[in-house]
Amino acid sequence: MDADSHAVVAAVLRTARAARTPVAPVSSTHGIEGLEAAYAVADLNTQARLAEGQRIVGLKVGLTSKAVQEQLGVDQPDFGVLFDDMEYLSGQDVPTNRLMQPKIEAEIAFVVGSDLAGTTPSYAEFLACLVYALPALEIVDSAIADWKIRLVDTVADNASCGVYVLGNQPVLLGELSLGDLGMCLTKNGTTASVGTGSACLGHPLRAAYWLACTMAARGQGLKAGQVILSGALGPMVPVAAGDHIHAQIGALGSVSCRMV
Repeated sequence: MDADSHAVVAAVLRTARAARTPVAPVSSTHGIEGLEAAYAVADLNTQARLAEGQRIVGLKVGLTSKAVQEQLGVDQPDFGVLFDDMEYLSGQDVPTNRLMQPKIEAEIAFVVGSDLAGTTPSYAEFLACLVYALPALEIVDSAIADWKIRLVDTVADNASCGVYVLGNQPVLLGELSLGDLGMCLTKNGTTASVGTGSACLGHPLRAAYWLACTMAARGQGLKAGQVILSGALGPMVPVAAGDHIHAQIGALGSVSCRMV
């Protein structure tokens, strides 16, 4: 695909999100092939959002859980950009009128404490740039009708970013064995998804490290104050207005929201 083709696909996805009307898979309707083409499309819409005045406040790792990969028929992670208007705090209402076909998943979020830029970091260098872990909910939302996506569809669509919810109490990195934490997510008081920290690429920190290395390879880094959503700990759960969501992630704590 050339730059003009990238721009056409970016406009299709941007319009779909603005109108909250899903479209057919762009991989088939516009012939997107390859991750670089998909990320080029996503970057055009990132630049469009920045031009509108939004700020980048973090990044998300997607498709880290085997369960979610199986749900969507993909076999590797991806990443997306988080903007300031996507963030909610635990206990807040999350409006569904800004979403199309939302699904929710429980995750571990990390807060970057110092800038990490330059060459691909060692694992120790990466750990040194993080400061806190938090329980989080990510409400993913696809602009592709019926979630009939291939990997390039979700990558082009900013990794199916919707909104996210952060827990209240940050925990210093290293205080807990994050890979061993159990997760239970309930919807309206009924268990809807269970998992563990190890479901996230073997360990949530390894998923976040994958992101740091991937960004370095693309000539980008991590910035102090950014949040990293490290990926789902269990299967995604569809949500709608009126649903109350609560997730407990072991000793890391809990996070909740109400869809309205």
